Amino acid sequence: MNEPFGEDKAPPALSVVIVAYNSAASLPACVAALAAQTFGDHELLIVNNASPQGEAHGAAKGHPFARVIEAGANLGFAAGVNLGAREARGLWLVLLNPDAYPDPDWLEQLVAAAARHPQVLSFTSRQVMARDRSLLDGLGDVMSGPAIPYRGGYLNPDPGDAPEGEVFSPCGAAMMVDRALFLSLGGLDESFFCYCEDVDFGYRLQLAGEPTLLVPAAVIAHEGSATSGGPKSEFAVFHGTRNRFWVLVKNTPALLLPVILPLHLLAFAVVSLRPQNRPLLGVTWRGFKAAVSGLGPVWTSRRRTQAQRRVSALQIARAMTWNPNDLRGRRAVIRPLRPSRRGAP
Repeated sequence: MNEPFGEDKAPPALSVVIVAYNSAASLPACVAALAAQTFGDHELLIVNNASPQGEAHGAAKGHPFARVIEAGANLGFAAGVNLGAREARGLWLVLLNPDAYPDPDWLEQLVAAAARHPQVLSFTSRQVMARDRSLLDGLGDVMSGPAIPYRGGYLNPDPGDAPEGEVFSPCGAAMMVDRALFLSLGGLDESFFCYCEDVDFGYRLQLAGEPTLLVPAAVIAHEGSATSGGPKSEFAVFHGTRNRFWVLVKNTPALLLPVILPLHLLAFAVVSLRPQNRPLLGVTWRGFKAAVSGLGPVWTSRRRTQAQRRVSALQIARAMTWNPNDLRGRRAVIRPLRPSRRGAP
């Protein structure tokens, strides 16, 4: 049974942050799944992004481990998470989407993985589709050579026995990261608003020499894009197009840019002109124009990001996948956990 964490209570081990916006259909079930966790030393912070549905307080009611933080406006996912992280008191920060439903031992498995791998400070979950748990929603995030990120194994059959290993970056739908590290890296980039902000953060983890470990035993069922109209909505396509380009510009080491930038532009053109994507060509083009017009602040952020880099360009290239079949089939890319790469580039 979870107990409330007041000022007179010791800080919890974990602080779970959920950003609520138009999530009335899923948030109560998500919170109920957290209440049923076998690992009880956690607090829940629901960041209410001024949701017109007003679901945050209703979902928290009756759960003393939960509290609502009022954002006052729709800050977007990135700024909402950062607000929750600043208010959190746990050693570990756990991000969970409001349309994600964790298995009862989800937190227990993440904590056990952290105990097995004390040198690792970032963990991601095995995500299955809520509508059909035989299909994967993702085994961590993958960065392809053209800088097109994707969730590993998305819509592929769930193998069930995926290996525990290193992935490029954690998926923000269900991840755990050392809170001090999260804050020291600046949290999520709030200029992204929504989409790819977790990939950007994972890329910065890579640049800092911090690996992300996939924990296949930590399972959540994920609906995906439930609050934004689906992955093919204009909102998702616009922000996804813009933010993917910003991830590339901000994080790619200079030695890799002459290779990756042309590949990205070519892949962008090929994918945009596919028959199934042509109806969205207008919004895709708007997203790309917004990416280019917003490059000034991104370039400023790039200088700061690259100045903090602790690994070589070759190490970043090795963390990516250069097999076009991986991107084409959205294959999971899970590698054996490498020794710490912290140190001078």
